[in-house]
Amino acid sequence: MNQHTWQRAVIKIGSALIAPDGRTCSTEFLAPVAQFISQCQQVGKEIILVSSGSVAAGRQHIPVAHRPTIAEKQAMAAIGQMKMMANWQQLFCRPCAQVLLTADDLRNRTRYVNIKNTLNQLLKHGAIPIVNENDTVSVDELKVGDNDNLAAYTALVAQADTLIICSDIDGLYTADPRKHSGATRIERVDHISEAIMKLAGGAGSSVGTGGMVTKLQAARICTSSGITTCIVNGRRQAVFNTLLTNNPDGTLFSASGSPAQARKLWLQHTVTVRGALHIDSGAMDALVQHGASLLAKGVVGVTGDFQSGDAVEIYASGKLLGKGLTNYTSKDLLTIKGLSSGDFEAALGFSRGAEVVHRDDMALTGISLKKKSD
Repeated sequence: MNQHTWQRAVIKIGSALIAPDGRTCSTEFLAPVAQFISQCQQVGKEIILVSSGSVAAGRQHIPVAHRPTIAEKQAMAAIGQMKMMANWQQLFCRPCAQVLLTADDLRNRTRYVNIKNTLNQLLKHGAIPIVNENDTVSVDELKVGDNDNLAAYTALVAQADTLIICSDIDGLYTADPRKHSGATRIERVDHISEAIMKLAGGAGSSVGTGGMVTKLQAARICTSSGITTCIVNGRRQAVFNTLLTNNPDGTLFSASGSPAQARKLWLQHTVTVRGALHIDSGAMDALVQHGASLLAKGVVGVTGDFQSGDAVEIYASGKLLGKGLTNYTSKDLLTIKGLSSGDFEAALGFSRGAEVVHRDDMALTGISLKKKSD
């Protein structure tokens, strides 16, 4: 059995647990979850819920014989969200708080900070934050896509130490246990390799959109950021007893990195990239070995059309090095790349500072930035 002590967790509950028949809310599998959350609060642990099920809960009120259109699914979500929240609230003595997000909320730095502050205040005052994607307004370019990854992003925003994904399966198996009787459960994963990713099959539920693939994606996001992740069977009440005693009965994905600063996590996992900068070996060495900011002198190429403040990827020798926020537009950088900062005024007629991307606005992929010697 895996030992894992935790203090603040995000717990994701899928559609198959909230609306088992695919058409309406049920408390069949939620009462043990609610009891678990109440027990956690009594011992000082903090829980944020990420709840699927709004579309499924509203489906019977927008009856269609065909595959629902986007507008019809959004209408289902609008009705179902109220039913889902009422379903949760009846299980708690404390107030439940609805938090609806889109991917755009997570990409915008100001909104990201506001979400974090709101969640902290809700937890401080004993409320139960219940997060869901804002399906009534989301379109493809604004959608997170599935609530497994939404739960991962919520864990990052909330600075949780643990993500608990409640599924209708006992964890990650060596093969699909529904099809292979010899499949065995993997109790612990210390590194989510490509071989581990290949163990994931397709969606296991006709209600939800997230199968084991999205659960592993969520686990990879969190573990790389210092957040332990557990996949457990939310249909088994005994599972919640094991979580309370810090011995999760499922698959535990151990954190492979230390928690990074919230700004770096936001840069790595949520912000939308608008272009790319290509840098020389000298600039790469300055960034990786010395924790320096990126200067125009080291920029050898610019792709994309972006504005000051947009996120750009940083490439060295054709390989992705990281991501950061640029102080200059793509047009500006095409003019000043390779130049020293003292030449900016003459080239542009202005200067926004020496740094193209400041080290505080940069996250390198799989690399911890060393602190620059000042």
